[in-house]
Amino acid sequence: MVRSFEAGPLDDGLVRGLFEPALRAPSAGNTAGTAWVVLEGAERARYWELATTEEWQTRSRRFEGLSRAPVVALSLASPAAYVERYSEPDKAPSGWATPLGRRRPEAWPVPYWFGDAAFATMGVLLAATDAGLGAAFLGNFRHEHELLAAFGCRRTGASSAPSSWGAPTAAITAPPRLTGAPSLRRGGPAPKGGESAVGTRRRVIAPETT
Repeated sequence: MVRSFEAGPLDDGLVRGLFEPALRAPSAGNTAGTAWVVLEGAERARYWELATTEEWQTRSRRFEGLSRAPVVALSLASPAAYVERYSEPDKAPSGWATPLGRRRPEAWPVPYWFGDAAFATMGVLLAATDAGLGAAFLGNFRHEHELLAAFGCRRTGASSAPSSWGAPTAAITAPPRLTGAPSLRRGGPAPKGGESAVGTRRRVIAPETT
């Protein structure tokens, strides 16, 4: 993640291209319940005004660099779209959208709208990195309802996840090699010595060394 950006604008074609993977991303039930709002110029400044406080801006070492990012994108997750989709005949047997004849998002053990919005956001962040840009996932810690209302999104999504991107002020370098526990293990915990019960060695995939 990049925390310091150049202030120059991005080419409109480049910005549009960054959303191609997100707009084509699979979604649960093919609901396509993630919407996007791209903020530039005065609207980008308005975002920082609503999403932060003067006190935070004053004490934060990151605000100046972050606020220069020429683009802030809001990914909007819509529970209503998924509840509507899963009330249709082919999805109704799940029981998530029509318990006792009522449609209620709180019945979902894992809300699909959050997962789909997260996948789409990751697609945009990766596309920005591939294009040589810096990118940061900003999170949404305060004033969400005010943000949605200010940018006309109150009826579009119940939750938003902002990200920013632009040219970084310094070259992006690879992070240091991770240490500690492996990142991925195939199979359950291996017995002492790494041998499985059937005598085959379990594969452990860890970050590459440099």
